[in-house]
Amino acid sequence: MRHQKKVKKLGRPQDQRKAMLRALATSLFMHGEIKTTMPKAKVLKAYADKLITFAKKGDVAARREAKALIYDQEIPGVEETATEGEEKTPRSTVLRKLFSEIGPKYKDRNGGYTRVYRIENRRGDNAEMALIQLT
Repeated sequence: MRHQKKVKKLGRPQDQRKAMLRALATSLFMHGEIKTTMPKAKVLKAYADKLITFAKKGDVAARREAKALIYDQEIPGVEETATEGEEKTPRSTVLRKLFSEIGPKYKDRNGGYTRVYRIENRRGDNAEMALIQLT
């Protein structure tokens, strides 16, 4: 029996589960919303809220903690800009976006940074689907 077991295993070993959550959180912060199954969305909600709390702190230790929990990918579509005599601006990455845009946006909020909506079931296997987005 699974009495008082807090970890949702999602039918995967620990290494695959961690990699999947890192990828989902990275996509969520990159795009603002993603579609996934309902059990994954429920687990991702807590994971993403934890990362946003780190971003609200904004110090170096919090940045290192967050870097360990997401993939620091470059955001496509955002290019470097530099004019004559100026330095190039750094590329926009998910970690920079998390700490410069998303964290300050929720500075006065004590939680509830994401919301989960139920959407229609997936056609192939009738899996319960959800839309998770930053509020």
